[in-house]
Amino acid sequence: MTHLSLPPIKSAGIVGAGAMGKGIAQLCVQAGVRTFLHDSQKGAIDNAIYFINKIWNRQVEKGLITHEQASEWSSLLSSADQLQDIAGCDLIIEAIVEKLLAKQDLFQSLESLASKNTILATNTSSLSIAAIASECKHPERVIGFHFFNPAPLMKVVEIIPGHRTSEAVVVRVKELGNEMGHFTALTTDTPGFLINHAGRAYITEALKLLGEKVADHYTIDCILTSQGGFRMGPFSLMDLTALDVTHIATEAIYHQYYGEPKLRPSIITKRRLEAGLLGRKSGEGFYSYTDGNMTVPSTVHHPASQPVPIWIGTEDESAKGSISRLINDAGWQLEKGKSPSSDALCIITPLGEDAANCILRLGIDPKRCIAVDTFGDLSKHRTIMTNPATLIQYKNAALTLFSHDGTPVSAIRDSNGFVFQRVIACIVNVACDIAQQGIATPATIDKAVVLGLGYPIGPLAIGDHYGSSRILSILQSMHRDTGDPRYRPSPWLRRRANLSLSLSHTEI
Repeated sequence: MTHLSLPPIKSAGIVGAGAMGKGIAQLCVQAGVRTFLHDSQKGAIDNAIYFINKIWNRQVEKGLITHEQASEWSSLLSSADQLQDIAGCDLIIEAIVEKLLAKQDLFQSLESLASKNTILATNTSSLSIAAIASECKHPERVIGFHFFNPAPLMKVVEIIPGHRTSEAVVVRVKELGNEMGHFTALTTDTPGFLINHAGRAYITEALKLLGEKVADHYTIDCILTSQGGFRMGPFSLMDLTALDVTHIATEAIYHQYYGEPKLRPSIITKRRLEAGLLGRKSGEGFYSYTDGNMTVPSTVHHPASQPVPIWIGTEDESAKGSISRLINDAGWQLEKGKSPSSDALCIITPLGEDAANCILRLGIDPKRCIAVDTFGDLSKHRTIMTNPATLIQYKNAALTLFSHDGTPVSAIRDSNGFVFQRVIACIVNVACDIAQQGIATPATIDKAVVLGLGYPIGPLAIGDHYGSSRILSILQSMHRDTGDPRYRPSPWLRRRANLSLSLSHTEI
């Protein structure tokens, strides 16, 4: 990095007064920075300033800030009708259209106007910082300063130095991010940076499951929110962010990584994007919306079954104990023999395997066999999995048994790793790749993902919670059985699992 001597940031110019620009401007002012808003679109600056002041006035009404505080902040926010009006600022942040040429042209213009100590920051979410800075005479003062929408509420900002960014620029921008009250996630200039890169697995593996007809989108959402504790399911999340953002970002990250299989997009979102099924903003996505309210599919009721004998076939004693307790609580007969009787419902608990392979290994009748996912918390949600030969009466018996206490049960088709195992394993694996590449430190990865994506805990902590050796087994089984390189385990995961180390452990 090139070294500069820079004063603390006392003034900032924001280019682009849209949703992101006005959110960033609000944060700058609240951090005590004199802020100027510029936009080439007529009326955009006035509308943004009015919007920001309205937010502060509401906070006064709610007693969150004083009238004096709101007035002081308002006095720090001004319009800048021309680019040269922000030339003297310590920092200029662009929040314009996500197009490389547009950003390069803007930075060239700013560089010719601004002082030599002005930091030029881009709020890009997907473009290379090095590429944006490449047309500048002084790339050492260009940096990524990536906020998430809405910027005042999303308490994380990515700080992305380019290869030639000065360390002094990193220090000053990090100081400002901290003054804004945000967690500053220092990350490298790689596709998707940290948070968008880490979020790919949740979406792409859910789409892979949908594409294989393992379950419908609503069932997948229910499993991951109920059993996994995720704030939103992947399909309701895609509807919220909209496919013209999500799919395009997924394609961009995939292609920038030269076709890395772990980040592979889905033809499902490509076709839905072409059809205009964008999500909430178009009124229809994976779900339908009326006046902004999601229409949830009606519940399918399966006929109740009379109790049948149950036989459990599993090498996992913990899983066997969990299933045995459920059977005893329901009052159904549990067979103790080494092999099942001729009319018993056979329960298996594969880890990473599909039911068909597990059945062949155990040598049991596939027509009477149901797989149960014991990877997560069975008290919140239960998932049963049929195989191609399962008879309907045994599926209904399993649904009756596992819902006897009112706990929700989802039924899915045969799949390596069910739904929950697959998605969790892929989330952890991608995060391990991020750590292996040194994109960010393990602590930064976990905290940034929780703040930026709303995961219950960070992805490396998820791996530790469920057991890195179990995650590794799931991925190895899926990789072996499917032959798909998207499931190849990260070296970071494999080494730490084999040495019984935390996934947050760093080498000396």
